[in-house]
Amino acid sequence: MKDSPKEAPGYCQTEAVKPESTGCCSPQAGSPAGSPCSCCDGGAPADTSPCCEQVEPVPEPPLIREITSGITFSDRFDHFRARWGLNRMGHTVEPGLYRLGNPTPESDVFVSANYTLSFDALRSALAGRDAYILVLDTKGINVWCAAGKGTFGTEELVRRIGLTGLAKLVSHRRLILPQLAAPGVSWPEVIRRSGFLVEYGPARARDLPGYLKERRATPAMRRVEFPLVDRLVLIPVELVCALPFMLVPAIALWFLGSRFLALEVVLAFLAGLVLFPLLLPWIPTKDFSTKGLILGFLVMLLPAIFWSGAFAPYQVVAAVATLLVFPPVTAYLALNFTGSTPFTSRTGVKKEIFRYVPVMAAMAGTGIGLVLLTAALHLLGVI
Repeated sequence: MKDSPKEAPGYCQTEAVKPESTGCCSPQAGSPAGSPCSCCDGGAPADTSPCCEQVEPVPEPPLIREITSGITFSDRFDHFRARWGLNRMGHTVEPGLYRLGNPTPESDVFVSANYTLSFDALRSALAGRDAYILVLDTKGINVWCAAGKGTFGTEELVRRIGLTGLAKLVSHRRLILPQLAAPGVSWPEVIRRSGFLVEYGPARARDLPGYLKERRATPAMRRVEFPLVDRLVLIPVELVCALPFMLVPAIALWFLGSRFLALEVVLAFLAGLVLFPLLLPWIPTKDFSTKGLILGFLVMLLPAIFWSGAFAPYQVVAAVATLLVFPPVTAYLALNFTGSTPFTSRTGVKKEIFRYVPVMAAMAGTGIGLVLLTAALHLLGVI
């Protein structure tokens, strides 16, 4: 049995007439719309039922979500949870196109990451304006980090322009992107593939009203700063993420009787997670790794002096091991801040990791090996 009429490619779609033949149904070649169908089922005679012009299925228009510029208590609570690393990857908005106010085809189109803090900062800065916001799928990562990782990039931008049918909604061909998205987006490639021109707005969303008045960014709008307040807000999320790695060994050492060693573990972690961002601009050297090693050495100097106070051989070894093991821990944690400061670049961070992480591992391994050797010699009565 051949396909039924509804399954056959040439079935004539009409509400008024549905051919009863079980065979194919398609207009005769060259026949105008409305001519009889030429249908057959084996050797059955042609069916002369009226035929309509074949209708292609009409795709549903892309979804455009409605938003406001107001920040609610629920939004602020979400921001608080994001800052503290609670459900870290769950603070997202749906990628796609959003309508703010009553935009017209001439209204501006702004591009954002789908991280709630980035999205909310943008829409709140556009209070009182009619605009479209195109949200890219950055996997819940902010603009700067996503640009560095490539998720806020050319491919996703061009793809999202096509999926939302943006070219049919606006009469212009201009997108306003955050300045911090520049490392991930190739504007010549965006123009070539989508026809849209990329315009980079200011570094901070709060400067958008001033930028849009003159359509020009002042040097202050372009300057990326990293003041104390910005460094402070990074501490909670880093602290929460590292908490299990700090508490588990510290608690284990405490109950094993090495309470001073447990306190050293906590001190090394707090130096990297709290003191480092606070003191960052004033710690000498350029690389974060060496900055962390210097800070770790200074912080662990007092415990090392405490260990060596009795001048017993194994205590001197403990002092040396303290200065070998814990500064690398502080330095490694300091590397976490490379992606959130204006002091680093992607290539620079990669070079730094390959250059200094082996040094950190060698220092820590030497210190642990020295402690184990000293302990073994002490148990054997050698020292």
